Amino acid sequence: MNKNGAPLLGDSRDLFRPKTSDIPAQPGVYKWRDGEGRVIYVGKAKNLRNRLTNYFQPLYQLHPRTQTMVLTARSLEWTVVGTELESLTLEYTWIKEFDPRFNVVFRDDKTYPYLAISSAEHVPRVWVTRSRKRRDTRYFGPYAKVWDLRHSLDRLLKTFPVRTCSQNVYHKAEVTRRPCLLASIGKCSAPCVGRISAAEHRKMCEQLVGVLTGRIGKSYIAQLTREMKEASAELEFEKAARLRDQIQMLSTVVEQNAVVFDSDVDADFFGVESDELEASVHAFYVRAGSIRGERNWSVERVEDVTDEELIADLIVQVYSETAGDTSNVSQSTVVTEQRNAIGSTQTVTATDALARAQATRERNERQGQTGRADLLAPISPVPREVIVPIEPARREELESWLSGLRGGAVNIRTASRGGKKQLLDRANDNARQAMQRSKMSRISDMSARTTAMNDVAKALGLEQAPLRIECYDISNTVGGAFQVASMVVFEDAIAKKSEYRRFAIRGADGQGALDDLSALYETLTRRFRHGNIAGDSGESMDNERRASEQGEQVEKPSVQQNVDRHHFAYKPNLVVVDGGKPQVMAAAKALEDCGVDDVAVCGLAKRLEEVWVPDDDYPIILKRQSEGMYLLQRVRDESHRFAITYHRQTRRKGALRSALDDIPGVGEAYQKRLLNHFGSVRAMREANAEDFEQVKGIGKAKAEAIYQALHARDGQ
Repeated sequence: MNKNGAPLLGDSRDLFRPKTSDIPAQPGVYKWRDGEGRVIYVGKAKNLRNRLTNYFQPLYQLHPRTQTMVLTARSLEWTVVGTELESLTLEYTWIKEFDPRFNVVFRDDKTYPYLAISSAEHVPRVWVTRSRKRRDTRYFGPYAKVWDLRHSLDRLLKTFPVRTCSQNVYHKAEVTRRPCLLASIGKCSAPCVGRISAAEHRKMCEQLVGVLTGRIGKSYIAQLTREMKEASAELEFEKAARLRDQIQMLSTVVEQNAVVFDSDVDADFFGVESDELEASVHAFYVRAGSIRGERNWSVERVEDVTDEELIADLIVQVYSETAGDTSNVSQSTVVTEQRNAIGSTQTVTATDALARAQATRERNERQGQTGRADLLAPISPVPREVIVPIEPARREELESWLSGLRGGAVNIRTASRGGKKQLLDRANDNARQAMQRSKMSRISDMSARTTAMNDVAKALGLEQAPLRIECYDISNTVGGAFQVASMVVFEDAIAKKSEYRRFAIRGADGQGALDDLSALYETLTRRFRHGNIAGDSGESMDNERRASEQGEQVEKPSVQQNVDRHHFAYKPNLVVVDGGKPQVMAAAKALEDCGVDDVAVCGLAKRLEEVWVPDDDYPIILKRQSEGMYLLQRVRDESHRFAITYHRQTRRKGALRSALDDIPGVGEAYQKRLLNHFGSVRAMREANAEDFEQVKGIGKAKAEAIYQALHARDGQ
């Protein structure tokens, strides 16, 4: 295995090959880089995991050009997006930006098509275009598939027959009082000859815009879906097929695209994923409506800071580096850059208002000449907007400072809806992916795992490293309903999921609803009184059996573990509980009552991450960035996750109980028959006893029992 836990291939790909399970099975864009950090290939994928694993086949199975690319590469990174359309658009933008040597770049100066509406005209018109030069026009897109766009527009014109002709054709029709062919076939309402007023035509355009923006797109698609089903029910299959194709094409057009905006959007989007010790931050840089680049940082919490303070410190450090002044950087966090996807053309030289105005003028001139933005103009290091998931501390102070750096107003805000919220969610997804990869790299590194176990042993005063750790957590709702507990196992600092166990808390009356300490005591008592656990060495009995067969005397008989998958394995070296001193004392009491005196116990309290041990008035403070602290935190978080998952399953099952469950003699088979016959419990309550006898297998006595049970509340 390489450092990421992936199988070795015997070539340079072993330096960076990710573990397959670490690659998300989501749409996205990936970038291959060479040894100097240059992007050599940009690709898109509907499923990143399926696509990227193809690059790690044996070399002889790859195309020669692909062989050269993967052997030239020294790193691989990916960006998660929401849809296949977003990945296509982002791939297009970054191929134009990075100009990778292994990409086939088409030099035809074309861009993706847009749908334009001349909203400033007295009688607006709609048309498909590849340029965005008119300021009095509203553009929708870009769209990846021009064929689908044209056909969807053709279908939309049947419902919203708005004008599509040029100004010359429209003026000619006004003079001659003869409309064009589109009016004759029902695809234009002919405002040129007065068949519809300008106000009515503008209202129709607004409805078309509503479909394109998604405001009424879903309802329109739902209407077409109903028509398709009605046509199918009437055996009009040709009509149903046409409606099906129309729905598919329209879905492509109204599909949301969160990686492209209007040309005036100038913002940085920061996504954050954090825990008590570290955070991962992913940023998208949007300039002139396009994602010009991305960056990723790993942030270590040197001190106990809130998320609001962490984001404020991050903003200061990121923009201080850009401005070349690090005197304002806080010491409460350590920010380390993990990824920098800022292309060579993205020079952050537009550092004042004059430079930004010049860069904007050059970009507009180039776009007017070529019909597209080349992404060659310098970008401003500080945008007009900074979008963050939560409002940072000292927001007004930060806005004033950033405004001074930019030479213009800067607004720091959160996004709650719309395209900006979608891109912020994409940034959060990528921060979450980076956080998972960071933690998995620690697990895969053998030296880091060894250091972690030694740190824990040293802090707790253990004679040897805890090779087997068990952690317990309690989960319930308010009032103790659906109370459960979890047990997770780590061996050699790696989760061993085959030995995870879960407990339904019973209590004295069998209903649970205990306080957390009593529930923890019950859980540990059930675990360590189970079978031959106490004194179990975990060693095989083969040697002892062989010695007995040869008639040799065994000095110290082994206590064999029960290897059945329904039982516990051998006892741990360390028991960790989620909580502080009270939880630790309850766990120590449970082990003492079970006669277990050779297992260490500790607890990890949230927020301050204090380590508590029994009979000690003060906690043990580990270094926040030590490998031992990361191991204990990982064990605690995994037990919490496992407990929450089981609790949700239990609660969901409890919520699904039906009024039929408590009727004697009515099991699952009879419930299915009753529901298939009546459709719902409400319909059963409206039925009489004779109606129940119509169900197969239900006689008069059982029908009367069901009727009485369903109406017992009415009788009371």
